[in-house]
Amino acid sequence: MGGFILIDRFTNATVAAGLLHFALRRSDNVHWQAIEVDKNAHALQKGQKPCVVWFTGLSGSGKSTIANIVERKLLEQGRHTYLLDGDNVRHGLNKDLGFTDADRVENIRRVSEVSGLMVDAGLIVLVSFISPFIAERRMARERVESGEFIEVYVNTPIEVAEQRDPKGLYLKARSGELANFTGIDSPYEAPESPELTVDTTTLPPEAAADTIIDFLRQRGFID
Repeated sequence: MGGFILIDRFTNATVAAGLLHFALRRSDNVHWQAIEVDKNAHALQKGQKPCVVWFTGLSGSGKSTIANIVERKLLEQGRHTYLLDGDNVRHGLNKDLGFTDADRVENIRRVSEVSGLMVDAGLIVLVSFISPFIAERRMARERVESGEFIEVYVNTPIEVAEQRDPKGLYLKARSGELANFTGIDSPYEAPESPELTVDTTTLPPEAAADTIIDFLRQRGFID
């Protein structure tokens, strides 16, 4: 049916080639099923406006810490939430994926779909993933309706994140035990225009969480 080559986007070197033998057989009998209870009904029941709050940043930046605090505070206010954490998801839904660029993209694609379904259920979805590529975060944004995606850039210099290194991952990456580690031998593409930027070198986690909740209130997701 044809052939293809893969080109490294950083070096422009050809890294692989292959042949297409056949197309995947996809059923043309799959149709959308009408559902009576829609997103608006779920949101009305919960008294909130559903959205995705997407935390992105280097390992050790404080994403998970802040996301956990945000969820706790929202729960205390009676809000309906769910937190998708990068490490936890890899124990189940994405346990078959590694850390190549392709696997990272698939990792985010799956999580984007799950978070979109949770938005349909009327939830405020907190997503804490390194998600290093701009394109994959754009894909996640496009999964939900305009205005429902809030990108939170947890902006922490790599020197600070590496000094924290709560899981010892930077040490392993520096010693060669861990390949394709973001910030060391795999790039991190910082957001160009996130809805919120949190600097964890100057803002404590509790204060960062309050900033995010204030933003949700100002935008009408909660009252």
